[in-house]
Amino acid sequence: MSERKNSLAVQRVERLLDDNSFVELGADITARNTDFTLNREKAPSDGVVCGHGTINGNLVFVYSQDPDVLGGTIGEMHAKKIARIYEMAVDMNAPVIGIIDCGGVRLDESYDALESMGLITSEAADASGVVPEIAAVFGKCGGGLSAIASISDFTFVSDKGSVFLNSPDAIPGNSVDSCDSSSPEFAYKKSGICDITGTEEELSEKIRELVSILAEDDEDDEDDLNRASTGLEDKRYDTREFAKEISDSHVFFETKQGFEKNMTTGFIRLGGMTVGLVGNRSRCSKCGKDFSTDLTAAGIRKAADFIRFCDAFDYPVLTLTNVSGYEKSVHNEITLPRELARFAVGLASSDVPKINLITDSAFGTPYIFMNSKSLGADIVMAYPDSKMGIMDASLASKIICEDGTSEEQAEVAEKFEEIQSGTAQALRRGYIDRIINFSDTRKYLIAGFEMLESKAEYYRKHTAK
Repeated sequence: MSERKNSLAVQRVERLLDDNSFVELGADITARNTDFTLNREKAPSDGVVCGHGTINGNLVFVYSQDPDVLGGTIGEMHAKKIARIYEMAVDMNAPVIGIIDCGGVRLDESYDALESMGLITSEAADASGVVPEIAAVFGKCGGGLSAIASISDFTFVSDKGSVFLNSPDAIPGNSVDSCDSSSPEFAYKKSGICDITGTEEELSEKIRELVSILAEDDEDDEDDLNRASTGLEDKRYDTREFAKEISDSHVFFETKQGFEKNMTTGFIRLGGMTVGLVGNRSRCSKCGKDFSTDLTAAGIRKAADFIRFCDAFDYPVLTLTNVSGYEKSVHNEITLPRELARFAVGLASSDVPKINLITDSAFGTPYIFMNSKSLGADIVMAYPDSKMGIMDASLASKIICEDGTSEEQAEVAEKFEEIQSGTAQALRRGYIDRIINFSDTRKYLIAGFEMLESKAEYYRKHTAK
């Protein structure tokens, strides 16, 4: 254990890990630079505590920067210790957790410190998609180090933490009083870097919860596989509540909670299996606010990042579709096509089991992007009252019968709905596999994912003569 047994960095690690499980590595390493007055200062562990331990019995690797030692700044030996933790995490196929509280690149070490920052970034990039990366920003995370928070798959920012490239006052025309772009709230609601914010104690518990659900270490859950789902007729509009209702023991770990609330992402459990959930959200039951059913660039970006993680680590994906169009704005026209393309590529190329449940509306190409059969869904289900079609019948009638009277347009809309729209037409054409009742949702989803559990990527060994 480090000679600074009572340091804040050590306390944070011990709060996070199982009791008495932490094993420190490199405790006796110190800074070796002698420029300026650095040789006069003691630098125990060179300002970062590193090692391994367990969370609910699951192996994790962790580093924790110590703001009381050289301000937690990054120097040569500091960076080498962190780099080694990433390497060991990859070798042992275990998550890596970084507790960030850093004063930036160490000025006393000049170019060596700059290159050290690059070393940490390189190791984090190399580990991306290989092992889960979790960042816990419990203090300052500024400049280039903010990239580590973004490279990480999940980022937690404490109410005392800050994430920024430039300080708010350094941005022309801005000040910390008008817009604190370094605040946890900004990272949580505006930039989308932060998954969850709260006190250090609250976030430590959330990280433990996340590691456990990623490890699927709760397969002894006694929730009935055939339990009837209740209240889904209303909960389908609030995907947070929907997710809790269908999940084993009502467990739902939501990611990017405060960012673009019309798209929900997170993890549920179905029959002991961890499943990634992506859903269009049109209502907040808690606050009473309604959201548009149009796709937005930020919402699709949020979903694409989550799908990418699920595919990298082989978590099945459930999509909840309730979408009717695209957000109409200049900003969306600039950004949405690119984000849609990225989302479509990620979804179509992923080889994990994928089920799509149409919860309410599924119109036009927005529906196609939300995990349709043509984009690779293994199973598509819908509720009896779901509304589907190339577009809403009333809008279609105004195009087909542009110069007609309102009565004529209403007649065309009725005929269009009967002939061209609806789940019955989609069933006949094989675009939907099954219509299910609300109460049977959990049962059918579990059965579907159990059937798809052995799904694997295949290649042809030979061809027929």
